[in-house]
Amino acid sequence: MKKAEGTVIGLIAGYYDVQTADGVVRTRARGVFRQKKEKPTVGDHVEIQVDDKGTSYLVKILPRLNLIGRPAVANVNHVLLVISAVQPDFSVQLLDRFLTFFSWKKVDVTIYLSKADMLENSSKLSKIKEELAYYQKIGYAVYDNSDELVESIPNLIKENQIWTMAGQSGAGKSTLLNKIKKDANQATGKISVVLNRGKHTTRQVQLFKVGEGFLADTPGFSSIDFTPIKVNELCNYFVEFKKASSKCKFRGCQHIKEPGCEVKRLLEEGIILQSRYDDYLSMRTEISEGRMPEYLK
Repeated sequence: MKKAEGTVIGLIAGYYDVQTADGVVRTRARGVFRQKKEKPTVGDHVEIQVDDKGTSYLVKILPRLNLIGRPAVANVNHVLLVISAVQPDFSVQLLDRFLTFFSWKKVDVTIYLSKADMLENSSKLSKIKEELAYYQKIGYAVYDNSDELVESIPNLIKENQIWTMAGQSGAGKSTLLNKIKKDANQATGKISVVLNRGKHTTRQVQLFKVGEGFLADTPGFSSIDFTPIKVNELCNYFVEFKKASSKCKFRGCQHIKEPGCEVKRLLEEGIILQSRYDDYLSMRTEISEGRMPEYLK
C-alpha cells in the first residue's frame, strides 16, 4: 500500500483530483468520512493511499487553515478581490464588506478594479481611483490594469499557497481568470494512476496551478453575513482602526462616544475615510440586530 500527500484541486461527481508530487491522482473518499460527518473539499491537504491494483483512496484530511465561500475552498492564503468600475457600478460599501469579512477570516486581500477601461479619462474613474488610493495607504495592494496584474500574479502566489477569487457577479472574475490561466476552461493535467470510473460533470470549484501555488476559480460570495461576528470585535477587522486603537484612552474602545478615541480623532482630521467609519457603524447595527439589511439579501 503506497501513501502520499497532496492538495485536492477538483471534485467530479464524488471523485477527488489530488495534486501530489508525482502528478494528479483521482481518488474516492473512504466511508469513514461519512461516519465522522466530514467531507473533503477543494483546497484540503490530504493523505491518499494507492493499493496494489492502482486504485486510490483519500483516507485523511490534514488540519485546515480555514474554509471560505459557498461552495467552499479550504486553506485559503489570499483573496484576489475583483470589484468593477462599472456594470455593476463601483461600491465602496461593497468593498468594505468584502475586506471586513476576509479580515475576520484572517486572509489577506489584493484588490483588482476591473472594467476601468470602460470609464477611461472620466471624472468617475478619477473619483474611484482617489477612493482606492486610501485603501493602498492602509496597506492593500491595488491593481487597475489587468495586464500588469496578469504579469505579476505568478510571482505573487508563493509556494503551495492557495489564492481564490471573489467579487460581485458580473465584475469580470472569469475574464480575469482566463487571462491568468489560459487553459482554465480545459481539463487539468493527466491523471497519473488508473482512473476510478465516474461520469464527468461540471466542476463547481477548481484549483489551477499558477506560479508555485494555486488559484481557485470563483466560489460563491453572493452575500456576506456578519451576524456571527461579535459586535465588540468588529473594529479589529478594520485594519486602520486596529492600528490606531493602540493610542485610544480605553482598552477595548469601540470608537463610538468614548473620550480619548484615536480613531475618532483621525476621522475628524480626515485621515480615516468617512465612508469607512459609516460602514463600520452600519455593520455594527447589522450584527446587533442579528440580520442582514433587506437590500443585501
